[in-house]
Formats: sequence, structure tokens, C-alpha cells
Amino acid sequence: MSFPRYPGYKDSGIAWITEIPGSWRVEPLLAVASEQDQSNAGMIEDNLLSLSYGRIVKKDIESNDGLLPESFETYQIVEPDDIVFRLTDLQNDKRSLRTAIVRERGIITSAYLAVRPNRIAPQYLHYALRAYDQQKVFYSMGGGLRQSMKYSDIKRFPLVVPPHDEQIAIATMLDRETAKIEALIAEQAQLIALLKEKRQAVISHAVTKGLNPDVPMKDSGVEWLGQVPAHWSVKKMKWVAEMQSGHTPDKKIPAYWENGDIPWVSLNDTSFLKDNDFISETAYSISQLGIENSSARLLPPRVVVFSRDATIGRCAITMRPMAVSQHFIAWVCCNTMIPEYLLLRLRSMTQELDRLTTGATLKTIGMPDVRTIVTPVPPLEEQQAIINFVSSASTKLDTLIAEAERATELLKERRTALISAAVTGKIDVRKAA
Repeated sequence: MSFPRYPGYKDSGIAWITEIPGSWRVEPLLAVASEQDQSNAGMIEDNLLSLSYGRIVKKDIESNDGLLPESFETYQIVEPDDIVFRLTDLQNDKRSLRTAIVRERGIITSAYLAVRPNRIAPQYLHYALRAYDQQKVFYSMGGGLRQSMKYSDIKRFPLVVPPHDEQIAIATMLDRETAKIEALIAEQAQLIALLKEKRQAVISHAVTKGLNPDVPMKDSGVEWLGQVPAHWSVKKMKWVAEMQSGHTPDKKIPAYWENGDIPWVSLNDTSFLKDNDFISETAYSISQLGIENSSARLLPPRVVVFSRDATIGRCAITMRPMAVSQHFIAWVCCNTMIPEYLLLRLRSMTQELDRLTTGATLKTIGMPDVRTIVTPVPPLEEQQAIINFVSSASTKLDTLIAEAERATELLKERRTALISAAVTGKIDVRKAA
């Protein structure tokens, strides 16, 4: 949908907005919204709310991250149409959306700022502040050493205020158009999830059943594996790949870490392992002295590293000699197992790894359980054929996933641009609304 411009404009005095329609005003926030600070002393309200990336969401007050009930007496009560700001940690977190409109009465931490619109349509103010937020206006206000701001810091920042009927028109149009965009974003998210499921299913079937649908099958003797091709063997993984554990050199001794040239795979690398089959650089490196004075070992290239703590099951193949922390297992493949096939096997074992995982907060798989893991072992030429097949199929699916992700980003950009254009008067939406 395209929109016309207003017939006449004037300078707003706001650098990033430049011109606004001639009938619009620029007023300080305090002229249209007042600070709210209604205490929850005595536990007046127990509907726990939180600001999560531009939305107010409900939380379970019973799952309170260790807070005692009386802790919530220090929270503040908010009402529908209040606007909440999270103006904390400004220098460390420059990605979050920091404003949202409240849809139901509840309590929210007093670390957040709440304001109540009084001379402005609440939904318009919500969209206007979202545009300010997406322009990172609050970060510049919190420059220097400031990590947080209060109402007194922002009460005079200039806000573009259209006539009331235009505020309603803008909010109505944005409600309708952003809902359409969000529906399309949700469709793309569903498509991405289905494509990822398909990719996982392709891997799991190939490494468990092989590529020939007509091959005779046999019971693997392992419940979660089911049937495998009759000519495959089924062995404990430790019999086809030597298990090597890792260690962390003493972090109090700088010589073990400074100017280190040995990549050291740790939990700091698990995000990288999520989307990469091979690893050559790590977040931290250690020195030869660190190797010599710890239980860490220098491992050869083409070792499959596997996280057994925290984010369990993240894995990749090393491209050069490396060491690993105690949170990882390094599988050094024997001559009957190709590392790429072992990598696919580990990535197809999500349910079995979940079964072996212990710990509610700090999840882990114990070494005794790791030693029980079994794998089908096809002949080497079949392993290579499976690797080639999965690579080809995954490339096609990854291309589709990338296209859907790009479409999602374009939709988000469209939503951001539409909100900004509407609340700054760059487009006239009165007839459309």
C-alpha cells in the first residue's frame, strides 16, 4: 500500500525526523504523559509482567528465579495503556527494544519506568516511542558512562504530536498493517521451522537407514535406533572413535593464556558450533606452556569435538591441532569411521542425548553415559555416499532457509519503516485509516 504526503511541512527541530506536517506539534514527553510509581506494598497485585523485546509478557510468579514473595512488594503496579521503558544497561545492550504498551493490570520491576498517557492516544504514543526506540534515541541520551536513565532524564525529550483524530487514524492504520506483516513473519517462521525439521529428518534417516530403500534390514538391538541395514554393524561409539577429554589451564597464570597460539574449544564456542560443521578458530587460545602444565591435550586435526555440558550436543570437526575444555569430548576417529559421518551421527541423536542428560539448571552428560552411546557403522564407501547425499540435500534446504530468513528481515524492515513514516508524518494515512 502506498500513501500520499501531507500538503505542507515545517521544521520539527528534531535532527532524525527533520520535517513534520504543518498542523503537528512538538511537545516534551511530560506534557502528554505522567510518571507512574504505584507501589505493590502489601502484595496488592500478583499478576507478574515483564518487558521482553518490545512486548509486555506474563510470567509465572511461582517460577520467580529465587525471589521471595515479599520481593514483589517492591514492584510497581501498571495499568492497561501505560507505557513501560527499560532504560537500564544502556551501554551493554544496544539491540533490545526498550518500550512497550501494557495490555493488562499487573506488576513490573521498579527498575523499569512506567508512564501514563493523558493528553495523547496511548496506542499512538506506543508507536511513536517504538520509532524513537528503533532509531536508538535512548542510547544517545544515555551516552558516556551512563548505564541507566530515570524519568527526569527523558521527561523533556521532544515528541511529535499530531491532532488527536490523526493520532487515532495513525494507530488504527498501523494496527491493521503491522498485523498483516506480523502474520507474514509468522508464516516465514513456520516455514523455517519445517525446513529445519526436514533437514534433521534427512540426516537422521540417512545415517540410520542408509540410502537404499530396498536393502534388507535387521534389528539393531538398540531400542532408540530400531532397524538398520543388515550389512551394517552396531558398536559402541568409543570402539570406533577414541574418546579424549579436555581441561582448563589455570586462568590465574597469564603465561598459559597470553599470546597463546593453540585454539582451545570451550563453551564460549557453542554458538559457532550450532551452525558450522568445521572449526579452525576459537574464542580463546592457550599456550604450549598451558598444555604442559594441565591435563589439556593437543589433539590432531579432523577430531570431532562434542559439548557434553550446558548446550549439549553441539559439535564440529577441527581443522587444525586443537585442545578442548573439560566440557567437551574429542572423538578421534579410527580407520572404520569417517569424521563427517560421526558428526552426522551425533547431530541425529537429539532424543537419545536428551535421555542421557541430567541436571535441571546445569545440564550435563556424564562420562559413564557417554561411553554407552552406540552407533551404526556402515562400510566406509557407504559412509562417504551418505556424507555426499546429506551435504547436497542440506545445501538445498539451507538455501530455502536463507531465503525465508531474508524475507523475514525484509518484512521487519518494512514494519519499522512504516511505523517511522506514519508517526513522523512522512505519509498521510488519514484516508487509509
